[in-house]
Parts: sequence; structure tokens; C-alpha cells
Amino acid sequence: MLEVMSRGGTVTIGSVPEVLTTSTAAGILGISRPTLMKMINEGKIPSHKVGTHHRLKADDVYAALRARRARERAAFLELLELEGAED
Repeated sequence: MLEVMSRGGTVTIGSVPEVLTTSTAAGILGISRPTLMKMINEGKIPSHKVGTHHRLKADDVYAALRARRARERAAFLELLELEGAED
């Protein structure tokens, strides 16, 4: 935070509710709502229903985001290793 501010950047502090709508969860994950619904239907991310609407726990959404970032980092490191092996 201090590093961003020292470069003249803006830091915003906000809160996230414990239970999220599918639109909010999709926004956090950086995916479309239909893609999130597919993940829910495939059991890749847990949800519960309130009436006819799906709701997700913020903890589950952020865990899915961390897992995706870890997969992306692992894939990137693998690409770097493959590139190094070509030399």
C-alpha cells in the first residue's frame, strides 16, 4: 500500500459482504456471469440458493480466485522452464 501511494497511486479500502450475488462474484473473479453459472453447475465453486437465486460465500469466491492465480503462476513457470530448455 505504501509503495503504491509513494508512486502517486490511489489506494481504496472497501468491504465485501459475506454473501455475494452471482454478478458480484463474477466481477471479482473477472469472468462472465454465464461462466460462473457453469462453474456452479459443475460443482467447481460452491453456492447456495436464496429463493431461485444462487448466492456464494465471499470466502469461496476468493479461494477460487487464489486457486486460479496459483494455476496461472504454475503454468507461467512451466513455460519459462520450457523456454530455458530450448537454449
